[in-house]
Amino acid sequence: MLFRHVKAGVILGSVVAVAAIGCATARPTAIGSGDPVADRQRLMKNNGANWADIQNKVKAGNVEGVAVNAEALALHAQRITLLFPEGSLTEKSKAKPDIWQKWPEFQAAAKNLENRAGTLRDQAVAKDAAAVQTTVTTFGRDACGTCHTPFRVPPPQQQPAQPRS
Repeated sequence: MLFRHVKAGVILGSVVAVAAIGCATARPTAIGSGDPVADRQRLMKNNGANWADIQNKVKAGNVEGVAVNAEALALHAQRITLLFPEGSLTEKSKAKPDIWQKWPEFQAAAKNLENRAGTLRDQAVAKDAAAVQTTVTTFGRDACGTCHTPFRVPPPQQQPAQPRS
């Protein structure tokens, strides 16, 4: 009887050890479509949707509701640099080559977004309406802008509609 328990323990321990070694040595799997430009554009559109939600919630006085969107922005920021492998410029990409020439600055800009989004999340969780309002007022410039301004081709300017004759 004791031998059977020892044998079962050895077998179970071996299975656990093999699984642990397999997990430790496995290559990480890629998340996304395999097209870094499409994946980063999708992530940035999601960031834009979260930002719009944040602004709408602040206008509606739902300060606490901002937390979930700010958390999403912080988590997305952690993935940004992974979606810019060197050489991933295409006609569809709005990325400037400066990203790869100034990689440490690009990484710092992504980390800045993560930190500022985390601060906004924490303020929202604390229900600090004044702090949330102040952060939202400067977020576009101080968080998004630190990356978009130096590393993204600006979108074409909209021309005002011409009056019809």
